[in-house]
Amino acid sequence: MSDDIRVYLGFDFGASSGRAILGRLSLKNGKRLELEEIHRFPNEAVRNGKYLMWETERLFEEMKTAINKAASMGVHIDAIGVDTWGVDFGIIDKAGRLVVSPIAYRDERTNGLMDEAFSVMPKERIFAETGLAFMQFNTLYQLLAMKKDSELAKYLSPEYTLLFMPDLFEYYLTGEVGTEYTIASTSQLINPVTRIWAKPVLDAFDLPEGLFAPLTQPGSVRGYLRREICPQIDYDVPVIAVASHDTASAVAAVPARQGESFAYISSGTWSLMGIETLTPVCTPSVMQANFTNEGGLNGTTRMLKNIMGLWIIQECRKQFNIERASEQLPALSFADIVNEVEAVRQPTRAVIDVDDDVFFAPDGMADRIEKYVARHGGDVGGEDRVGRIADTVYRSLALKYRWAIGCIEEISACPVDVLYIVGGGGKNELLNRYTAQAIKRPVRIGAGEGTVIGNLLVQAMGRGDVKDLWELRQIVRDSFGDKEYTWDSARDAEWDEDYTKLTELLK
Repeated sequence: MSDDIRVYLGFDFGASSGRAILGRLSLKNGKRLELEEIHRFPNEAVRNGKYLMWETERLFEEMKTAINKAASMGVHIDAIGVDTWGVDFGIIDKAGRLVVSPIAYRDERTNGLMDEAFSVMPKERIFAETGLAFMQFNTLYQLLAMKKDSELAKYLSPEYTLLFMPDLFEYYLTGEVGTEYTIASTSQLINPVTRIWAKPVLDAFDLPEGLFAPLTQPGSVRGYLRREICPQIDYDVPVIAVASHDTASAVAAVPARQGESFAYISSGTWSLMGIETLTPVCTPSVMQANFTNEGGLNGTTRMLKNIMGLWIIQECRKQFNIERASEQLPALSFADIVNEVEAVRQPTRAVIDVDDDVFFAPDGMADRIEKYVARHGGDVGGEDRVGRIADTVYRSLALKYRWAIGCIEEISACPVDVLYIVGGGGKNELLNRYTAQAIKRPVRIGAGEGTVIGNLLVQAMGRGDVKDLWELRQIVRDSFGDKEYTWDSARDAEWDEDYTKLTELLK
């Protein structure tokens, strides 16, 4: 490989699949990044006994397969990085054995535990210490659920070590223990100002600080690839703790220009929408809007809102295809569903609150949407049912983005002039058009592979090939560009009327 090219291997784990992507970074005549997917594999939580579990051991076997594929291609790997979703974790013992396998955040074990937690430490105090939004699946409540399970409670001890998902995979790769800051910041156990474990919270819930690994910042070398993982590799490969929360990597890769007043959405199963700040914003209005302060690259804070994203349409598609299989009809792709929306003769203009708890659980999603709409005087059934339900979801998502931008401007006192969308959801042109129309601002679409791009370029930063966050974003723009959507002001009254429907649902 030329001295002018660096090759980084990024593992990007989502809630439905994992990928291994090679990133080739050219250092000559303007830095450019090229991507090559070398391995893709399924990732789905499975019921194992009483819990919904992640198949950690199988996923690590897939990682080893990918590394060996890269080596067999004759590629010299300059570094490896891992990003995953937040909050979930495993626990290892002193010998490095996994004694508590990761339980998926959608498991029902945390139902009702937030209210129990508030009886121990008031909600306002938890927020003051952590700056994090209240979501029932946060690590804090998962640990409280462990306390209620006699088989698991014994592992909440300094004799063991908790590792978040990317940290666990990096432990498997290197044998080294550590916790990267951005992933830890999703736990509701970190103080966003001091950027260390929130000891008052740990003490209140009797969680020993010794259970948690030392914190490191994005770009730190976690360790070096164990030789037995890939005997073909006869050189030291550093494993970089990137901005390992997938949203942190995605936000790093937002192709914004320095000085812009912008908001972002990392669009996928979840829509993570927010702004980048130099300091956390932990005011009562942030707590009341249930926004969160999570760690970002180069000391930034991601003040954002978790919005139920394409999870809803993913689950609708699953139900539609189960129904179609029973009628011996071909399965629908996501593109087919968009075509069904475009073909609807009479749009319902029904609106749902995508963050209503009724849409959190899997299975039967389309039925739940029909019932929700019917309760509010609408109807999305009939001959065009697939298109009408999907149209309702897409329009409602766009309207919820408008609501979130309003909250951002109010609580930050900063205007939002442009919205950037990164991640796989940016490939949905219908949703992009709806979003521009709903928010009445330009919408710029970054790379669909934004998460893994951020992963790869933070590896490059850790190795000294990228200077800082703004050079990283310049490389993203130069390598992948962006596309802009605008809105038709003649339709403002229609969308304003629909937004009023959403605000009525939110009261």
